[in-house]
Amino acid sequence: MGSHSEIPVIVGVGDYINRSLSVSDAHEPLTLILNALQQAFDDTGLAEDKRLSLQSSIDSVDVVRTWTWPYDDLPGLIGQKLGVNPKHKFYSDHGGNKPALLLDEAARRISKGTTKVAVVAGGEALASLTACAQAKKLPPPGWTKTKDDVTSVFSATGRDHGTNIGGTHSIGDPIHIYPLFENGFRAHRGQSLAANHDESAQLYAEFAEVAEKQPLAWNYGSRKSKQDIATVSKRNRMICLPYPLLMNAFNTVNLAGAVILTSKSYAQELGIPPAKWIYALGGAGTRDSDAFWERPNYHSSPSIERSIDSALEVSGVRKEDIDLYDFYSCFPIVPKIAASHLQLPITQGTKALTLLGGLTSFGGAGNNYSMHAITEMTRQLRQGKGRTGLILANGGVMSYQHVLCLSTSARQDGSPYPTKNPLPEWVTDLPVPTVDAKVEGNEEATIETYTVEFKRDNTPLRAYIIGRLKKNGHRFVANHGDEETLREISSGSEEKIGRTGRVKNDGKRNLFVFSKVFGAKL
Repeated sequence: MGSHSEIPVIVGVGDYINRSLSVSDAHEPLTLILNALQQAFDDTGLAEDKRLSLQSSIDSVDVVRTWTWPYDDLPGLIGQKLGVNPKHKFYSDHGGNKPALLLDEAARRISKGTTKVAVVAGGEALASLTACAQAKKLPPPGWTKTKDDVTSVFSATGRDHGTNIGGTHSIGDPIHIYPLFENGFRAHRGQSLAANHDESAQLYAEFAEVAEKQPLAWNYGSRKSKQDIATVSKRNRMICLPYPLLMNAFNTVNLAGAVILTSKSYAQELGIPPAKWIYALGGAGTRDSDAFWERPNYHSSPSIERSIDSALEVSGVRKEDIDLYDFYSCFPIVPKIAASHLQLPITQGTKALTLLGGLTSFGGAGNNYSMHAITEMTRQLRQGKGRTGLILANGGVMSYQHVLCLSTSARQDGSPYPTKNPLPEWVTDLPVPTVDAKVEGNEEATIETYTVEFKRDNTPLRAYIIGRLKKNGHRFVANHGDEETLREISSGSEEKIGRTGRVKNDGKRNLFVFSKVFGAKL
């Protein structure tokens, strides 16, 4: 390669959905990914001989880690099935940010000339695995043998919280932590609980409408209404306040997605028509602390805001240039924070906040949701639905982000693809209050944010409170200290954030009560 840099372009995208829930049709993620790759090769429009040239030139395979199956070497298996031995093989860690991150890094290697043809892919078969588990057929017949035995189905709510501050108070799952931010964001905006619930239901009803018309969506052809989403019932039970089931990600799907990238010069050489090329402009990502009690506040996400701003900047585009968006949406708070940062309306805006329909209606697809946003954005840009698009891929407990910009035209100033992620790995420059793991004494305190976990019968199980001690501003995590406090904090009426109570430690946990004295024992 000379001194000029190559221009990275997406030349093929593919997705594959297996809607069958029967054990006889239970295909593993590898099979779904290979089917998606087949679609991506078809998508290039190349004749057989040229297509084989493209395939044999694959020298990079990046795969998003699957929740479904503990493969020993998934990138290697994909290479083997494609008949190539790529010099770059990478299997990511877990995280919903990974599709955008892996594509950004692959584009960077193409730009530098170290990669000729890159495949970025991922897939999940949690619906099939669940069906096999229910039929007592684990491991599913014919799936790739692995050194780790599979005896159960992965669930985002089945993880061990450990013995840290969160674990001590039984809090740590995404279902617990995203609501802390929803409540914090609502209170910060001065929004009532009722108005907040209405806004979330409206947002997810708009997302459901997109999924209804999206052939790859798990809910394709059917749709939940705003009323269905808003109404708490037996079927739409409250999970953690303020989110009923239909505002939580739905992960039991069988979906895979794949993207083929190469340089503009090789695409020309192969004869892939320019109308197929979608340019990767740039990306950026960073992460907030994994410990939710160490966040600067509960009404913003520094990692989301900085990732969006830096991705726009390194891509050489302004927010006004963005025609298409897909914001990751495991819970309503993520698109809300992204939209509000970009000063877009949260609901009923002229630009949709999703191309897919979100992780409730489209389907969670494990860590791989945003791969489908990349494939769909590529299709919509080619169809002339916009010139430039932005994808926000979020992971963890609103911890790690990666934002990617794609366009129908190359970088406006002709500059090479950014040589590195412009952001540090972690956000470390914002003040975080001192956290008291164990509150000494019986202290006056105020609620900074909170959520309540509910039982299957829609009665409250446990409150999770983040508060501040009045005397020194230190932060603490607590559970409710009496039934009266649990009843009061779980009622959806007046604002609880900013309210005062008392906190003390019972030897194991911090407990918070609204009353002046600790009363009834739990």
